Amino acid sequence: MPNEFDYIVVGGGSSGCVMASRLSENPSNRVLLIESGHKDGHPWIHIPSTFFKVIEKGRDIVAYVGEPKPELNNRPSIVIQGHVIGGGSSVNAMLYIRGHANDYNQWAQLGNRGWAYDDVLPVFRDLENNMVLSDAFHGNKGELHVSKTRYQHPLSQAFVEAGQQVGLPHNPDFNGAEQEGVGFYQTTTHDGKRWSAAQAFLRKAEKRGNLVIRTQTRVAKVTFDGPRTTGVMLEDGTRITAKAEVILCAGAIETPRLLQLSGVGPGAHLQSLGITVVSDLPGVGENYQDHLESTVQGETHDPISLMGQDKGLKAALHFLKYMTTKQGLMTSNVVECGGFADVSGAGQPDVQFHVLPFMVGWADRPPIEAHGIAIGPCFLRPKSRGSVHLRSSNPKDKALFDAGSFKDSDDLEVLVRGVLKGIEILEAPALAKLIKRRHLPEPGLEKDLDALRHYVRQTAKTVFHPVGTAKMGPDTDRMAVVDDELRVRGVTGLRVADASVMPTLVSGNTNAPTMMIAERCARFIKAKTKVAA
Repeated sequence: MPNEFDYIVVGGGSSGCVMASRLSENPSNRVLLIESGHKDGHPWIHIPSTFFKVIEKGRDIVAYVGEPKPELNNRPSIVIQGHVIGGGSSVNAMLYIRGHANDYNQWAQLGNRGWAYDDVLPVFRDLENNMVLSDAFHGNKGELHVSKTRYQHPLSQAFVEAGQQVGLPHNPDFNGAEQEGVGFYQTTTHDGKRWSAAQAFLRKAEKRGNLVIRTQTRVAKVTFDGPRTTGVMLEDGTRITAKAEVILCAGAIETPRLLQLSGVGPGAHLQSLGITVVSDLPGVGENYQDHLESTVQGETHDPISLMGQDKGLKAALHFLKYMTTKQGLMTSNVVECGGFADVSGAGQPDVQFHVLPFMVGWADRPPIEAHGIAIGPCFLRPKSRGSVHLRSSNPKDKALFDAGSFKDSDDLEVLVRGVLKGIEILEAPALAKLIKRRHLPEPGLEKDLDALRHYVRQTAKTVFHPVGTAKMGPDTDRMAVVDDELRVRGVTGLRVADASVMPTLVSGNTNAPTMMIAERCARFIKAKTKVAA
């Protein structure tokens, strides 16, 4: 039957690539992977430094726009997500960060058995193929290549030195024994090219005869016979059967939207839209969390930043060097360095720095037209919570999205302290000698904390790490959507295997943890089928 499969994976991003690969390893499984975006064929995706071009041109991304909120000085939250095979791993800055060990221990303490750090570390190691590290924290036999930077910009080097001058230790491995410190990030790159989840897991899998991949295909809802999952219905009305399971890997905004369209979610909300309730789960679409940053930006004396390097003769020379040697600026992931700092005395880092060797703008402000550096502190463990719900029962409508930014004032205070630390680093000798003047925040603003809070509200933006909207939890947690094997409560044959299931946001970038979650889900399914056999 052309529209009958054993497993249907909805979403071809980081987690969907892992799921499709793992489930299709068994030749007796017929697997369908559905992705609403295009194939990952554009060359900008695969050259590390040109991911900014993908975002600037709007290629292979989708932007979710929340309602303007007073906590952001009446600005909207704008969250960009990958809309292409590979998802975020095809359009992100390629940072390989897992988060802090305590993040996963907290998941276990919340009642999620088997999700403590000691449980997930072996899975991270199994997935990883590290270029330089092989120890208790790192593996070198997995499919996911992790490399050190081939190119280090002088401003990135100056940041790392300046961070040490203000008391942060040098850290060559943010995924090792200690997270705190400054240094260069390791990246999901290989031989000078991006190594996305599609490259790592899907390239070999797509050659298998039992895996079908459909791009530019939108799912309208999951279908049920009573509480039993039967498959999915596409927006064109086509029904596709899943004999075993459907696995949602559509991300923290699309996954709860699809669940609610399918009748799985807060009962009163669904009924108000005329949707038949299959499982009344009040937690679907709640618990939204994300990382926000607010930048510190300084102009350099000399024209040494990346400004203008992507235009004209300079761009042509960089491209020629890249194509002939796979060396030079175009191998850079641009966000080459950064670090983690405890700015609140929390006992572990509560701020992460993303550093760019040029000055940046954001959705409602263009970049400053000058050479410079942008130091972007973001708070790591938000207390604020947002939500994702339906505007209507029409599957073509985007979700009603509230990021909840700064609803808890503690998040604002942590980010203010992060900006102060960023200013301190910018003024340390290694950077101060290169800086002509500070543009943002305006010099002297830090002397007035209320003014600095206003600056943070006015400039804070997401770093695109939405999670939590179908959170994992025990039976005693009425807001839990999935159990500790990622099965959706109240139905059978349906799982979620993406960042939606994180009960709390990890302290760092979310791409590697999302792949770990998908790998664990695939193992749960394989263990189940072995028992059944």
